[in-house]
Amino acid sequence: MSNAIDLPAYQLVLFVFCSPFGIAYVLSSLYKLFRVALSVLKESKSRGHVVTLSEFDIHPDTGFMPCKPLPPLPEKYAAWTRALSEACDVLTLGGDDSEEALRLREKGELWRSTIRSWPVLDTIDLQGELPLLQQAHRVLAFLLHYYVHSSPPPGDASSKHVPASLAVPLVAVSRTLGIAPILTFADTVLWNWELIDSTKPVSVDNMRILEVFSGTEDERMFHAVSATVELRGVEALEIIDSFNHLSCLSSRASVARINKDLARLSGIIEDISEIIQSVQPLCDPHVFYWGVRPWFCGSDATGPDTPGWIYDGVPNSHLLDLSGPSGGQSTTIHALDAFFDIDHKPRPRRPDEPSLGCGDGDGGFMQRMRRYMPGPHRQFLEHLDGMPITVRELALTTPALRDAYDDTIMSLKRLRDRHMRVVCRYIVNMSRSRPDVPAGCPVSAMIDKLERGESENALRGTGGNELSILLKATRDATKRAMVRNQNSS
Repeated sequence: MSNAIDLPAYQLVLFVFCSPFGIAYVLSSLYKLFRVALSVLKESKSRGHVVTLSEFDIHPDTGFMPCKPLPPLPEKYAAWTRALSEACDVLTLGGDDSEEALRLREKGELWRSTIRSWPVLDTIDLQGELPLLQQAHRVLAFLLHYYVHSSPPPGDASSKHVPASLAVPLVAVSRTLGIAPILTFADTVLWNWELIDSTKPVSVDNMRILEVFSGTEDERMFHAVSATVELRGVEALEIIDSFNHLSCLSSRASVARINKDLARLSGIIEDISEIIQSVQPLCDPHVFYWGVRPWFCGSDATGPDTPGWIYDGVPNSHLLDLSGPSGGQSTTIHALDAFFDIDHKPRPRRPDEPSLGCGDGDGGFMQRMRRYMPGPHRQFLEHLDGMPITVRELALTTPALRDAYDDTIMSLKRLRDRHMRVVCRYIVNMSRSRPDVPAGCPVSAMIDKLERGESENALRGTGGNELSILLKATRDATKRAMVRNQNSS
């Protein structure tokens, strides 16, 4: 015989809600349910809010690059696209006095005067369409650098004016995207490509760089190498994401997985080092330094105390971030630093120690470069910065992880050592010697001017910082992250 109470439904309801025993039973059940919910909520809070990479505009196959080429701009903005397609054929650097430059000078002035005559177009038709906004930023930013750097240098030290027809829409688009209103790494690498064969997926071998200032394959390959780094970094983003999704970091299974993933990351970083070095047979240092690099320079390329660029029609344009594109704007490299908890904040300097230059006062070069990234990518870095526990903190308290963590840090340090050697060959060495250029070369007439300019100022990167000091500082910050240093101190 069953011990269950055999009651009609209405009597059961009366029993539960009217009898003291029934009320006590209901309250007890509700209390238990509340405690379970509270426990789940506390656990969720302690683990932090886990988000997906797609929320930061990160694609599983292409990472920080779009998963397909950007679409063309609407017909309303055809003048922008047409001017960009003409620029490379009619413009030379403003300080170039070669025969070729003199021959094109009239055409160049006509190109610039046409841009000055344009109406200021609104960007309403682009709002809500991320790929179109990215395309507009790319086109306008390239036009901006073509305009400024093809203009004859002023006779005095006055500022250079950017016409409102470029400045106003560029600033509007940039504010929507959360990116600086200047040419950036995103414009030259992430968004600056097309598929060779549209029927095949995105890959290094199926991509072609679109816009190059010099019209040379050297410049095209320079950007292609950076794009290859970004694609190789996709696997690193997957590993970082998987770490952030682990439910119990201290379990034996998690520690084993993290050890394995750190070894994978070390291999990825070594691959990136090789990719960076592969630029040397593909891009001639002479072509890069004299024919490409001058186009990249931003408003502060010669130092923070020199006259900058004025964006006509934009209030307080002197407050805008106007450094040029730099490899320091690669979110992939920043993501590795954030994941490994590498501290790039400026350290106290001795009285006789030189300054890092532009950006010391606002959190250092690496923090400043984040402002030149697309907003969602910068938010991803902020998400990594705010994680409850970093892999470095875990390694400090988990002896089984220390060797794997330090091995990966050493791989990252080697990457920066090798990058320094590449920079030395392409920029430092080139700035200290007069290259043997043939007569009539478009850059031969301006070498003396550029050499004098470099000798009067500390050598700076296109991001506006003194190169040698900056590169050594980032390398040293990487080495300091090793947990062996922490344990032995």
